[in-house]
Amino acid sequence: MSAKYIEITKEIKRRLADRTLIAGSKLPSVRQLSERFSCSKNTVIKAYEELEKEHFIYSVPKSGYFVVNEFRNETNENDVIDFLSAGPDKNVMPYVEFQHCINQAIEQYKEELFTYSDQQGLYSLRVQLVKYLQNLQVFTQPERVIIVSGSQQALHLLVSMPFPNGKSNILMEQPTYFGLLESVHLQQVNTFGIELSMEGIDLERLEYIFRNNDIKFFYIIPRFHNPLGHSYTNREKKKIVELAEKYDVYIVEDDFLGDLDQNSKSDPLFSFDPSGRVIYMKSFSKIFLPGLRIATVVLPTLMINNFLRYKFSSDFNSSALSQGSLELFLKSGMFHSHLKKIKEVYSTKMQMLQEACELLLPSNTHFSKPTSGFFLSISLPENMTAKQTVHMLNDQHVYVDDASRMFLSEYKKENLLRLSISQVNESHIKLGIERLAHCITFMNSRKNYITPSDSFLL
Repeated sequence: MSAKYIEITKEIKRRLADRTLIAGSKLPSVRQLSERFSCSKNTVIKAYEELEKEHFIYSVPKSGYFVVNEFRNETNENDVIDFLSAGPDKNVMPYVEFQHCINQAIEQYKEELFTYSDQQGLYSLRVQLVKYLQNLQVFTQPERVIIVSGSQQALHLLVSMPFPNGKSNILMEQPTYFGLLESVHLQQVNTFGIELSMEGIDLERLEYIFRNNDIKFFYIIPRFHNPLGHSYTNREKKKIVELAEKYDVYIVEDDFLGDLDQNSKSDPLFSFDPSGRVIYMKSFSKIFLPGLRIATVVLPTLMINNFLRYKFSSDFNSSALSQGSLELFLKSGMFHSHLKKIKEVYSTKMQMLQEACELLLPSNTHFSKPTSGFFLSISLPENMTAKQTVHMLNDQHVYVDDASRMFLSEYKKENLLRLSISQVNESHIKLGIERLAHCITFMNSRKNYITPSDSFLL
């Protein structure tokens, strides 16, 4: 058995080396290879498994095995087209300015930054955050603001803790932020989904779920959704809050990219909430410096003590040095200048990406059309999977994200790509979409056709 499976792996590697097999090529079936090499099916499966471990091929359930990549030289960083990374653009990060704030914070606060601090967060920072949040139409008091170690921590705590409504199930848009999915899966919380498209959600369906499914909270990304890029209208936001109030459901509003909204009349759900129904979350990871691990949560007063108990069991308090430095950065006005710069950068990149998609993508491909933000999603033709496309594009140094991980299992779509504009070079955007378009066209042409390289071992 061993000699045969090694013979098969060597033959496939040789075909990769001489480029008889190229990225995306479908390999013969297990049955076909077992006949060709006069061996058992288990021998062929072992050969394919070994090649898959070495990342030469990959499997698609019910479709077979495909080539991941060819033998090639190391990639030059300048050749990489990065639609995958979702952190902020490194070229517009205010490293030097923030370094001054770190030094000033150490000088100003000294011992206070290096001992245990207020569980709720530095009061002076919470004062500055209240002023900052007013620009986002979030009007609150420092006593309702809690500093957390990134929005992921806040989500994990909210998933685990009891809510005043005494309910236990969580509702989320489909697709949604994968960090929440990880948290609910790890904690084995019962979840429901509601489908989201660029046209929004079905509000009648939302009311039905609120009424019948014991919903603790509805997690929603109202502006520049991850991964779709969708934004709700003010009318929709108001209606969602009204339904939540009617059926005693809390809303967890993740407004992580709200600062990038060019529409001055667009408001958060929090602004339509007179009764403390909306929990507002604002992270600084995407718009500023992810390494700070700072986010803020505005909670209803009756939930604060319980939230702080759960946070205490997690990390006692968030980094005081990060908090003190951010306070000075906000207070100095440098943060306002930073936001002005990045709004223009990301808006320009998103416009370029949409223009490229409109010009180059085949007609049987659909893409979302956000006005700004980080994310745009692409629905591939039915005969393609996102996993397969990611592998083919990787070979051309184009990196995109398979969005299938952003769904609950019963809603999963295998043909959705997520593209992020945050770290891609502007000069690479059109070229990247051009390569994606060629990939789609290539796969469309192969739908009912076997090339010579597919059948080299038949």
